[in-house]
Amino acid sequence: MDVVLIRHPAVNVDAGVCYGNSDVPLAAGPETSAETLAMRLATLQMPAPRVVLTSPLTRCATVAAALAGNFGCAASSDDSLKEMDFGDWELRRWDDIDRAMLDAWAADFEGARVHGGESVAQFVARVRAWFDVFEQTRELSPAYVVTHAGVMRVIAALTLGLTIDACLPWVLDSGALVWLRRNDATMKWAIVRWNA
Repeated sequence: MDVVLIRHPAVNVDAGVCYGNSDVPLAAGPETSAETLAMRLATLQMPAPRVVLTSPLTRCATVAAALAGNFGCAASSDDSLKEMDFGDWELRRWDDIDRAMLDAWAADFEGARVHGGESVAQFVARVRAWFDVFEQTRELSPAYVVTHAGVMRVIAALTLGLTIDACLPWVLDSGALVWLRRNDATMKWAIVRWNA
């Protein structure tokens, strides 16, 4: 089973702004972004998709629709593939968020909801529920999943048996490609490419 996780391309948001679950625009048009991604996918010899799955947020869904058109397959969105909801911190500069609130979040990284949005545990549970269903649907392979860095790290942690905090330092650039492959005989996942 092959799945290629695609982080949305760069967004038109100032650096240092928390935009998690907010619907923000792309910096470039989705067709241009999809063409660039398709060329990289081909250069890296990633398998063509049977389906393109996506977060419904514009920065993902518009690129997914264009990619699906390029590959002649269907695109399907799922709310479970949205980035984590940062509640009151959405669209605020990280530097403007009260340091005590950030410290409280760090002190209980998985359980805290000081921002009023999702806790990391809730976010992981949401992505895990989606992935558990996806993993049982072999006819979707190979699949492209156009989503967000947080979702990609959760899926990596799930497939590799790691904790989410172990995957946090792993770099995921805008437009990053991550190719995961499961050996269906052993049911073990491996990273073929990371941040390609």
